[in-house]
Amino acid sequence: MEQSILQLHPVLVVGFAITVVIMLLLDLGVFNKKSHIITSKEATVWSVVWISLAMVFSGIVYYVFNQDAGGHDLAIEKFTQFQTAYWIEKALSVDNLFVFILVFSFFKVPRELHHKVLFWGIIGALVFRAIFIFAGVGLISVTYLPEMSILGKAVSINIVLTLFGLFLVYAGVKSWGADDDDDEQDFSKSAGARLIRKLYKVSDSFDDDKFFTIQNGVKMATPLLTVIAVIEFTDLLFAVDSIPAIFAVSKDPFILYTSNIFAILGLRSLYFLLSNFIYMFSKLPYGLSIILTFIGAKMIISPWFHISSPISLGIVGGVLVLSVALSLLFPTKKEEIA
Repeated sequence: MEQSILQLHPVLVVGFAITVVIMLLLDLGVFNKKSHIITSKEATVWSVVWISLAMVFSGIVYYVFNQDAGGHDLAIEKFTQFQTAYWIEKALSVDNLFVFILVFSFFKVPRELHHKVLFWGIIGALVFRAIFIFAGVGLISVTYLPEMSILGKAVSINIVLTLFGLFLVYAGVKSWGADDDDDEQDFSKSAGARLIRKLYKVSDSFDDDKFFTIQNGVKMATPLLTVIAVIEFTDLLFAVDSIPAIFAVSKDPFILYTSNIFAILGLRSLYFLLSNFIYMFSKLPYGLSIILTFIGAKMIISPWFHISSPISLGIVGGVLVLSVALSLLFPTKKEEIA
């Protein structure tokens, strides 16, 4: 069982929670109190802020474990676990950006309202990711098979990790070169949209940044509430890939949750930064396919061969850099026209 920061330093847990709450309050209550179009400059500043906070926190993780009995080796292991999980989630979240763009376009959401939708989408992610991660770690801890000898080596296979690994390999292979048919998807038929229509009458038009409006004396939900529901359900679907992937990195729920949340919190600013030229990264989906396949294979072979966190971090980082570089060096015809 891995030693967790949650057990060693509860003050750090409280500090993380307070930092996230303060940043979210500043984001919504001060810097974005009024709905407005997020400029590239503003998005760049916030992207730097969130990435910097994640890097600082990973340094704190190293410092904390370096002061404990585990020493330098354990500190490096925890540091690279955080970094690997963070960049895996960050990379896989890019897929969300493509879908967010399509959702906003489908519902014709005014650009000044995009930030509010993504903000509340992230609030939901804070809750659901916690449930998935802590429940997943608990499930993994009780699904180890008795030690057995396979191929001449005594191993202890985990049923859940093996199934996750097989699923990720399948997802990675299937997504390689797959045609993107999301452009023609009818998001009004998605689970989130159907749920809102089942609970409320939905107006035909937006009412500024309100979730509810009054028309002819009747309280109705606005399309903005429908969009948030669609975004939330979309995030749940993407979590099916990203959450199992980070279980290959660590079994420490605090490492997994904090790295995941820092990556998700920076997703909004990344969206505004990349939304106008995300087409430039056409090779990135291939890189994400390789990452999913690698993480899945790592899970499957882990009883026989352990790939350390520093090596995993190097492979994930290398694939991301290479896929971005190839996107810029060899643009698609669509990009060349643009």
